[in-house]
Amino acid sequence: MSVVAVVGNPRPQSRTHKAALQAAETVAERLGQGAPRLVDLAVLAPDLLAAAPPPAVQEALDAVAGADVLVVASPTYKATYTGLLKVFLDRLKGGALASAVALPLLVMGDAKHSLAVEVHLRPLLVELGAAVPTPGLALLESQLPELDQVLGPWADRVVPQIAAALDETAASS
Repeated sequence: MSVVAVVGNPRPQSRTHKAALQAAETVAERLGQGAPRLVDLAVLAPDLLAAAPPPAVQEALDAVAGADVLVVASPTYKATYTGLLKVFLDRLKGGALASAVALPLLVMGDAKHSLAVEVHLRPLLVELGAAVPTPGLALLESQLPELDQVLGPWADRVVPQIAAALDETAASS
């Protein structure tokens, strides 16, 4: 089983990067899996709009399309996910995430944006074929210093749902 985290922040090594990696590690650990793979779109950004994806972009697309569990993280820009994340996900074919269980995650400065994870990011992942069995995670920037205290209870709630969705996905394959 593979766990992959996609970070849609245009800044490398961002707070979103840290949150996505820690969320993916927490989920992978609870599922008894090894370290997750990280796809940092800040690194790939200069090549994402090329007519034909360069090898590094294609490898990232293949990793995402082949993931069993996919954490998709972005900072909240203009009350939704970043354009960088959208450009990357637009490179996937319809149904490319049909074998994935996706966990949407948005990092935001204000709780008034908390619905963005459900209203904007979840539908995009569903459109690409992913199963999204749990509510998305809306992380406030103020929660980031105590991320362990947020992610532990979150993982306790979502991992059983992820495991059940993985079983359903495997049974229908």
